[in-house]
Amino acid sequence: MNKKVEWGVLGVAHIAVKKVIPAMQRGEWSQVLAIASRDLSKAQRAAEQLGIRKAYGSYEELLADPEVEAIYIPLPNHLHVPWSIRAAEAGKHVLCEKPVSLTVEEAISLLKTRDRTGVKIEEAFMIRTHPQWRRALDFIKEGRIGPVRSVMGYFNYYNRDLKNIRNILAYGGGALMDIGCYLVYTSRLIFGEEPARVSALIEVDPETRTDVITSAILHFPSGRSVFTCSTQLVPYQRVQIFGTTGRIEIEIPFNAPPDRPCRIFVDDGVDPSGRRAEILEFEMCDQYTIQADLFSRSIREGTELPVPLEGSVRNMAVIEAIFRSAKSDNWETPSVVGL
Repeated sequence: MNKKVEWGVLGVAHIAVKKVIPAMQRGEWSQVLAIASRDLSKAQRAAEQLGIRKAYGSYEELLADPEVEAIYIPLPNHLHVPWSIRAAEAGKHVLCEKPVSLTVEEAISLLKTRDRTGVKIEEAFMIRTHPQWRRALDFIKEGRIGPVRSVMGYFNYYNRDLKNIRNILAYGGGALMDIGCYLVYTSRLIFGEEPARVSALIEVDPETRTDVITSAILHFPSGRSVFTCSTQLVPYQRVQIFGTTGRIEIEIPFNAPPDRPCRIFVDDGVDPSGRRAEILEFEMCDQYTIQADLFSRSIREGTELPVPLEGSVRNMAVIEAIFRSAKSDNWETPSVVGL
């Protein structure tokens, strides 16, 4: 058997063509064999541009290809679960872009499909295996900053294009689904717990009806996380992790650049300005390459995936609770029935 896993890609989304596919092609364990679009000419152009051997004019044709072992799904959010299920039922392993679903109910249906078909399914939180996050989590486990009590995060960009899928409510658009899911995920990851309750404020765009500024407090047993995400603020991202004896700051936590080093700051608080913080610089790497190779290696070696689907269900439960809180003006409890 070929060491490299043969991948197929459903759709010619910008993130796939410009970021993920080129990164996968640089991997040691991954090979992109085929790409599909509902417009054959688009698939053919992408295949020619990226050196992909096969191009299909429908997703169904790609899923029927016996050479394809795993599927990467960069489709709009509302199509994630339907096509993940179809791919799994075709016997393909699935790496699906975040958010993996639009509801907890959908996420559980995906979990049941995984268990029924026996394939691997993972939500593409590529940050989980980036060296900067691995080091930060190691520091927390080692007690480098004392017990973590508070997390603060921001993730913003500005996009008022009404035709963009991020601004279309029916497609699962909005700040919380598109980028807030990262802040929920990393908060859960840092504390290693699930929030007992959440409180949120949401500003909705009157034209798109999507959330454009969402702020939330997640109350964990060990502390709390406070974050804001927005599709209509100046582009910015940062995560601050506060312990009782130190602080970790992740400079570019989510869109880690593949063409320059990343940095985190570890600060003991002696100088409140942070000027004395230790700066850790990480060699250039592409988190999409790491993500695909770890998934492919998991297929070949039968190991566990870095981002378990059960955790994705719980992430969606927190997102649902945030939406409920914004409507009720009350604290809401994340709820998962059937997990």
